[in-house]
Amino acid sequence: MCKYVRFLGIALILMALVVPALGSRQALAAKAADIDRDVDSALQKLYTSTPAAKELSKVAKGILVFPNVIKAGFIFGGQYGEGALRKEGKTIGYYNTAEASYGLQAGAQSFGYALFFMTDSALDYIKKSSGWEVGVGPSIVVVDKGLASSLTTTTAKSDIYAFFFGQKGLMGGLGVRGAKITQITPDK
Repeated sequence: MCKYVRFLGIALILMALVVPALGSRQALAAKAADIDRDVDSALQKLYTSTPAAKELSKVAKGILVFPNVIKAGFIFGGQYGEGALRKEGKTIGYYNTAEASYGLQAGAQSFGYALFFMTDSALDYIKKSSGWEVGVGPSIVVVDKGLASSLTTTTAKSDIYAFFFGQKGLMGGLGVRGAKITQITPDK
């Protein structure tokens, strides 16, 4: 019985930390300059570690970068991060990614990811949506090390390519499926 009370206590603490972050996304928005600085740094690290990402950036219609997504959970979980949509190297919008989940899960981690929009229609889809749920809409291919070694600008035929980077911590599973991406207006 004592073991279950401890697990319930941990779950409640995590929920106390995660739920407010998901519920008050606008209140927690970083400043635009901070987001841009973090996106610049994340892209530089991604391009250094994954040459395929740098090559795709040359032909991508837009790149949505979330430099630091925090994911935590114990039975109930959530993730949240803020980022910027870049077109031709310039920020054209700010977004957040949020997800709530329930199931057999435990842990905490941080990671970043970048979505490379390869078609005008995929880029238009996110700009026109009031909130975009990943997995609904344009097709997404998650690029792992194996695919990254063979991916070129001529073989890239999907709407969106997702690159993950900077994983820290331990959490069962990593993905963007079910995450909701919403446009935000950060402080100047």
